[in-house]
Amino acid sequence: MEKLSLETKRIMIERFEKDTIIALATVENGMPCVRNVDAYYEDGAFYVITYALSNKMKQIEKNPVVAIAGDWFTAHGKGINLGYFGKDENKNIATKLKKAFCAWIDNGHTNFEDENTCILCIQLTDGVLFSNGTRYDIDFKID
Repeated sequence: MEKLSLETKRIMIERFEKDTIIALATVENGMPCVRNVDAYYEDGAFYVITYALSNKMKQIEKNPVVAIAGDWFTAHGKGINLGYFGKDENKNIATKLKKAFCAWIDNGHTNFEDENTCILCIQLTDGVLFSNGTRYDIDFKID
C-alpha cells in the first residue's frame, strides 16, 4: 500500500471534489447499515451535511469506523461529527459545501437554523481506487 501519490491525488480531486453520491456503511449491533449520501472530497476526507440525531450519526457515535464506496473507489475511514454546520469553526468547509451542493442545498430539505444540522467528516484511512485499468491501494493515514 502506498501513500497518496500525485497521480492518485489528481484522480481523487477530479472524481470527488464536487457533489458526489457515495455509499456510506456503518455498523449497528454487529449488522452493517448502508445508505447513499451526497459528499464532497478534500485532502483525504469526505464531508457530508447531515442531521446529528439521524441513525447514521448515532451509529458513528458508538462506532466511528465506517466504509464508503463510489465511482470505482472503496475505502475505510473514521466518522467524525464536526458539529453544527453554522458554527465558526466550520465556516471554511461549510462555504465549500454550499458551493459544491449548490444544485440542491436551498431546496428546503436542510434547515440551517437547526443546531442538529451538522457536518460529518469521513477521515479516510485506506482505500482502493481504480482508474484506466490500474488498481491503486492507498494509505491515507497521516504519519
